[in-house]
Order: sequence, then C-alpha cells, then structure tokens
Amino acid sequence: MCGRYAATKDPATLMREFDAVDGTEGKASGADYNVAPTKNVTTVVERYPRDADGTVLEDEPAVRSLRVMRWGLVPFWAKDPSVGSRMINTRAETATEKPSFRKALSRRRCLVPADGWFEWKATPAVEGRKAAKEPYYMTTQDGSSLAFAGLWETWRDKAEPDAPPLITCSVLTTQAVGRLGDIHDRMPLVLPSARWQDWLDPGRTDAADLLTPPERDWLDDLELRPVSTRVNNVRNNGPDLVDRVAPEAADLDAAQDALFDTPSR
Repeated sequence: MCGRYAATKDPATLMREFDAVDGTEGKASGADYNVAPTKNVTTVVERYPRDADGTVLEDEPAVRSLRVMRWGLVPFWAKDPSVGSRMINTRAETATEKPSFRKALSRRRCLVPADGWFEWKATPAVEGRKAAKEPYYMTTQDGSSLAFAGLWETWRDKAEPDAPPLITCSVLTTQAVGRLGDIHDRMPLVLPSARWQDWLDPGRTDAADLLTPPERDWLDDLELRPVSTRVNNVRNNGPDLVDRVAPEAADLDAAQDALFDTPSR
C-alpha cells in the first residue's frame, strides 16, 4: 500500500519536471516530509480547455497543469466526504471493476509527484527483541521525482450547492516488484516518464493496459533506505525523517516514541 510519502518540491520545480503549468492557485503546501491521508497534495492532470460557457474543446490541445487535491478519494455519488479517509489507495488489479474507481479510471487520471514513499517491514520477535515494524524510505538516487499513478474525483455537497467542490485523489497500488517485496507486498504504481503522456491523455478512456508495474530494471535507480520510527507519528515532520539510520538508532527512536506517543501504524 501507500499510506505515507514525502513531497518537498515547490510548484516551479514540478512545472519543469512534468512540463506543466501552475494551476495550484497559490494553494500548494510547502515541503512535507510526512504526507498523510486527508492532507492537500499537489498532483498533475491533463485536461482539454473549455470555452466561456464551460463546453469542453476536444479539438484544442490538452493542457497539463499542477492541481491541489485532498488525498483520499470521495466518489461523486458519496453522501458525505468522510469516506475519503478509507479510499487513499486503489488496487490496480481491481480498478476496472470497482464502481468507486471505474469512472475515474476512464476519465480522471492524474500523477502524484513524490520525492519518495515510506513502507514498514515486519520483523519477527527474536531472542532479546520484540516483533516490530521497521520503516523504510524508497527514493530515487538522483533526486528526481517519482510519479504515482492516481485517480481523482469532484464531489459537491448537495446541501450547499453554491459551495466550492471538493477535489480528491487516490494513489493506485500494485504488487511489489523485486526487492521491494522484501519490505512489503504492495507498492504504489510508479509510472516512468515514458508512460506519463499515455496515463494523463484525456482522450484515452481505456486505461486497463496501463495498470502494470514498472519493469524490474527501474529498481536499479531506487534506494531502499532504513529510516527513523519518528515517521510513524504524523505530527513529526522535517528532513530528518528521510535520513538513513542504523538499526540501533531505529531501536532507540522506537523506545523513545513509546514513552510519549502511540505510533499511528
């Protein structure tokens, strides 16, 4: 799954990386080393322009832009937005079948830029050590952004028809590839740059063949880094959360956290 990630780049940097214009309207969050569900996140979409009456101009070139959305998909038919907290991820294997995701997969796909994501490796109890979940941070070695395949939706409150719509998103997940499977059996569906255009293309309504994990050689550029258990608590934030730690340091962090907080995972 993907339940926590880091996103620290400003819109200007993401505009260059994703060849997009800035549609965040000044609402983009600052650097966040512990992005958690229900937070606002920056995404990349590609949409046809509309005329003054709101008519979609499919004969015009589509425009790729950065947009701010809330992480946790709220389907357009939902009675209230609280369902979003349970829909932060979408399984790629069933996205074409589930009513909650099927229409978004056809019409509303996005990319979710990230510096890297966190996952927790379960370690069994051994003599002198309790069972634990050790956090790892998966990131590129050259500092380039990862792009998670995502879906988005627009939800409107029927009780307040004049209120601004709520725009939300979900990250697609897939079976973990190669050595990532040693940490967790699931991973976000990461799309290499060569697949961005096909994924974002608003004229493409059949995306089933795009729901495949990246090739294993993609892992050659990925670092799997053990990090502090401070990331377990969503209130912790800062660059130290993505620093590599030795196992002994992780154990000490866990012991200190246990004195003050209940880990969120």
